[in-house]
Amino acid sequence: MKHLATFSLLLVASVPFFAANTVSSPPSPPPVTARFLDLFDRLRAAQAPDGDHAHVAFQLSENDVNEYLRQSLKTTPRPGVDSITVKFFAKDYVSTFTKVDFDAVERWHPGTIPAVFRPILKGKKSVWIDCRIQAVDSKLTFSIEKARYEDLPLPAFFVEKMIQLMAARQPEKYDTSKPMTMPFGLRKLWTTEQLIYGNN
Repeated sequence: MKHLATFSLLLVASVPFFAANTVSSPPSPPPVTARFLDLFDRLRAAQAPDGDHAHVAFQLSENDVNEYLRQSLKTTPRPGVDSITVKFFAKDYVSTFTKVDFDAVERWHPGTIPAVFRPILKGKKSVWIDCRIQAVDSKLTFSIEKARYEDLPLPAFFVEKMIQLMAARQPEKYDTSKPMTMPFGLRKLWTTEQLIYGNN
């Protein structure tokens, strides 16, 4: 599935959308995947040159997003990401729990993992990353609020660099160092407790 987890990408709220632009799915996709594909089709149709440019608004639960992410990663594995789970909170706060291949991150750019963390951040490890998203006027940015591996806090500058490297390694070559254009003509995304909303 195209467009996923530019991390935790985006790790992030964009996750449901950067998770698939063009999707190759089995003949009978699971119900949650079918709902996402229908939403993507409606958003695409709304931006087609000969379309009616309909207004599309949606609300998705974190359970549906997480199930879709599980299915998406099975269909199209993503470099550096083994699994991802998101939680949505009020005021555009998103928490992600992601299994990251730290060996791959270090191979891509030796020295990315600070020496003090190298003895523990190796192989595939799960990290919590909490961020706040800003998704308006068709642009998405995010700021790291906190991150940790088990009980060990991780510095924001390291997490930002890690996300940047992982996003750049995706087929879509995301650049998280600057505002990213949201796909499908989306103009706005926002979150409340356990829900994400959006519209074109």
